[in-house]
Amino acid sequence: MGELAVGKHVKYILSVEKRKDSFVSVVMDHIRMNGAYWGLTTLDLLGKLNTVDEDEVISWIMECQHESGGFAGNIGHDPHILYTLSAVQVLALFNKLDILDVDQIATYVSGLQNEDGSFSGDMWGEVDTRFSYIAICCLSILRRLDEINVEKAVNYIVSCKNLDGGFGCTPGGESHAGQIFCCVAALAITGSLHHVDKDRLGWWLCERQIKSGGLNGRPEKLPDVCYSWWVLSSLIMIDRVRWIDKEQLVKFILDCQDVENGGISDRPEDAVDVFHTYFGVAGLSLLEYPGLKAIDPAYAVPVDV
Repeated sequence: MGELAVGKHVKYILSVEKRKDSFVSVVMDHIRMNGAYWGLTTLDLLGKLNTVDEDEVISWIMECQHESGGFAGNIGHDPHILYTLSAVQVLALFNKLDILDVDQIATYVSGLQNEDGSFSGDMWGEVDTRFSYIAICCLSILRRLDEINVEKAVNYIVSCKNLDGGFGCTPGGESHAGQIFCCVAALAITGSLHHVDKDRLGWWLCERQIKSGGLNGRPEKLPDVCYSWWVLSSLIMIDRVRWIDKEQLVKFILDCQDVENGGISDRPEDAVDVFHTYFGVAGLSLLEYPGLKAIDPAYAVPVDV
């Protein structure tokens, strides 16, 4: 089994920020806040968060805040609940939540809850269980869960549960490992995991492991490093992680590294990106890979944070 190329990955993440005129940077410009969360959390898990200029990062994040209280994916863009959570998580990494106007953010997030308990992502109204998780996670970090109707939020998530034990993005939506993480983590944070059929869901999730050791997000799909997070964190939260072959999964993640230039890809030999680098390292953290900080499976930030 190979080893995690820590130094190369740190170098790669720091280089992504410097290449602002590259094609990848330009097309990802509108979700830069998510990119900051993926890259900085990876650095923290590797014990290398001190390699970035903290003041510069925090100053940029605060420039992305909108008068509504929500954060945008980059300066001058519209606010969205997705980027608001990423901003809060990054500030938590630096232990700087005290610079926030918590009331303002709590008002923004709670204002996105709908009558049926679901959440919209922004003022345009798209509904998805991702946004339910994001609202619950964000307000929990800020200790403001009482700003929303938690009971209705939980009931909406439960209404998205399927016969296979999984969850979809809306009621009747197909079970998908990413949505399952969102729903299980939201239920975990609100103390509502009793709504999950743990054996049935655990079976569906462990069936995601294929011969290469990697995990996929739905039946008949290719394996992808990012599901090392979505599937594994859910299995840990429902206490069924023993149902998969951990060693095989570690090997799959390590095989997806670019050991020369750093970074991790979705599958071996593919191009690397910061998204899969984060979820690969986060997956290894959940697998207790030596030398990595432990990550919380529900909040998706290091346990010490």
